[in-house]
Amino acid sequence: MRQLKGLSCLLSLFLCGCATSALELAPASPDRPWQPATDASGEIQPGTLPPADASVPKDYVLPSNTALAQLPPAPSGIDGQHAYTLPELIDIAQSNNPSTRIAWAEARNAALAAGIAKSAYLPDVSAIVVGGYQTGHHSNSALGLNASNSETVKGTISALSLQWLLFDFGKRAAVAEAAEQLSVISNIAFTATHQQVIYKVSLAFYARAAADARLQTAKQALQNAADVQAASEARFKQGVGTVVETALARQASAQARFDLVAAEGAAQDAYSALLEAMGISPLTKLKTADLSRRPLSSAMAQPIDQIVATALARRPDMLSAHAAQQASLANLRAAEDEFLPKLFLSTTGSYSEGGLETSVIPGVAQLPPTVNLSGNKLGATAFIGLHIPIYDGGTREALLEQARSNVGKSDAMFAQIRDEAVRQIVSAGNTAKSSLAAYDAAGALVAASKTSYDAALAAYKHGVGNITTVTTAETQLLRARFAETDAYSGALAAAASLALAAGALGAAPEDMP
Repeated sequence: MRQLKGLSCLLSLFLCGCATSALELAPASPDRPWQPATDASGEIQPGTLPPADASVPKDYVLPSNTALAQLPPAPSGIDGQHAYTLPELIDIAQSNNPSTRIAWAEARNAALAAGIAKSAYLPDVSAIVVGGYQTGHHSNSALGLNASNSETVKGTISALSLQWLLFDFGKRAAVAEAAEQLSVISNIAFTATHQQVIYKVSLAFYARAAADARLQTAKQALQNAADVQAASEARFKQGVGTVVETALARQASAQARFDLVAAEGAAQDAYSALLEAMGISPLTKLKTADLSRRPLSSAMAQPIDQIVATALARRPDMLSAHAAQQASLANLRAAEDEFLPKLFLSTTGSYSEGGLETSVIPGVAQLPPTVNLSGNKLGATAFIGLHIPIYDGGTREALLEQARSNVGKSDAMFAQIRDEAVRQIVSAGNTAKSSLAAYDAAGALVAASKTSYDAALAAYKHGVGNITTVTTAETQLLRARFAETDAYSGALAAAASLALAAGALGAAPEDMP
């Protein structure tokens, strides 16, 4: 009975420790907050239940882990007084953006995979050492005589084996080539990641410059509105103005102040977007250099036919698609080689030693001596064989059909990527041409609007014009300057987009020929 109770307790303990008991780690119900077990710093302890007397939380706020309460560090070497140019910002981004490090790690992993595939050409050498010990004691009695026997056996076995695939009709070469093509794809992706970083930082830099320019325009617009308001108030004091004119001038000043606040907010948003594109802490403080309205490149207007052919030969997606085609063809050859025999070599060298100690102690007569037996053995074997696949349930045929299907898929994807690349290049070229035309038109609009505003304000001050004409001209001048700023920024962004579409964005766009 006592043994039965002990067995029951042991069985109960075993059942309590089964896999379903881990459900206690999950939330108790779908409508109650989860209560994790934490240590003194707030670190969640996996696999641990909270204390039985712990209070159930009333909301769904997780505990604070103090180890995570650290602000992201700013890039080292940032000079808060230096105005950084676009190439300098790109250099900081390429060194600090997590996406470039991720792409680098993936490229290294792909290179290691290619090395693993090539290692199939080398022999596989392994060693094994096994040691053993056994002891036993036996006691027997018969006709009043007692005898006991003790035995001890110990020994070791050491073996060194070599397995080497000598010839496989090219399967290893095909597998290695496929892995090398995948490494090429990862390296292309690494370069494409850097191009994307350059592109995103360039667009953010141009948007930041445009926002700053709009801010300066808004400040000038507020000054213009103040001049118009001062003129209207002076006319009112002289008795030639009206209350309506003064109210309209003050309304224009209020609108200009509102536009200035909006421009300040947009400038701050553009600055945050620049830091985000660079992949650095949003708390970083740095200055950006003025674009100084550098001339736009005439290369943006060159015939698109001259760009497409060159672009298709160096775009990352085209090069990756081509490498994927080559990898699929290599995998097809490897699948075909699975039907061919393989020649292999196998050798093994072994060494073993052991010893036996035995003693017999009878109840009477003279004690016999202890017997010690020991020995060792050295051996070697070598095999050379031919592995011929005969039947595997259709696995090889299925893998071969998959490889053929992947070749067709890679061909179709190459054609799709090529057509999409041409569309992107043509679209980017058209946008670049339109942006140049828009910038020229915006410049002419600003000149005309400035002339109209100066004339309207002068006429109004001399008592000839009216306030409506002045405020209208002021609004048109503000819009024209905003349009010119946006057109200039858009032209720079279009140039960067065209360079990216053409696969030529390897440096800061302003440094490109």
